[in-house]
Amino acid sequence: MTRPLIAILRGLCPEEAVAVGEALVEAGIATIEVPLNSPDPFESIGRLVRALGDRATIGAGTVLRPEEVEWLAAVGGRLVVAPNCDARVIRAARAAGMEAWPGVMTPTECFAALEAGATGLKLFPGSLVGPEGLRAIRAVLPAGTRVYPVGGAGAENMAEWIAAGADGFGIGSALFRPGMEAAEVGRRAAALVAAWDAARGGGR
Repeated sequence: MTRPLIAILRGLCPEEAVAVGEALVEAGIATIEVPLNSPDPFESIGRLVRALGDRATIGAGTVLRPEEVEWLAAVGGRLVVAPNCDARVIRAARAAGMEAWPGVMTPTECFAALEAGATGLKLFPGSLVGPEGLRAIRAVLPAGTRVYPVGGAGAENMAEWIAAGADGFGIGSALFRPGMEAAEVGRRAAALVAAWDAARGGGR
């Protein structure tokens, strides 16, 4: 069973990409984002797609321009994550058949993202909004809107976020840091999966 957790691999290098990706999938995290401010990100994404594309959803984070969506499509990526809400990027991703997860922080940004066709909403920085902020925003969002807090969400407070309306999470430094051994990433991923299962009462 895979969980609605996005592994954010900021700083990943191509030579470590496949080993880290394998460790994540083995632990139960099958959505992987390589931010575009990582070293040679499209090479890493391409390697991950070739090795794991049938078992995981691979894509890019920190996507700021529509042309970056085109470059991602060329290497087989299927996921576009952004730190901001840019309708051009959202529409480009959806037109290419990819998931689009723009960064939002306010109700205005949430509704602008949904109007542009966003697959789901990346609540960022989650630490500033907090579970109570999410609870308030969730009250006005359309039913079925998926919201993933990123930043400020981890194993220690997953249950609180879920109670406030979080559908999943994007996890970065708590899961991966540049140069970390794949085995350590796997251990951290397994702990996060266990925390998710406990918070959900057995997983989902």
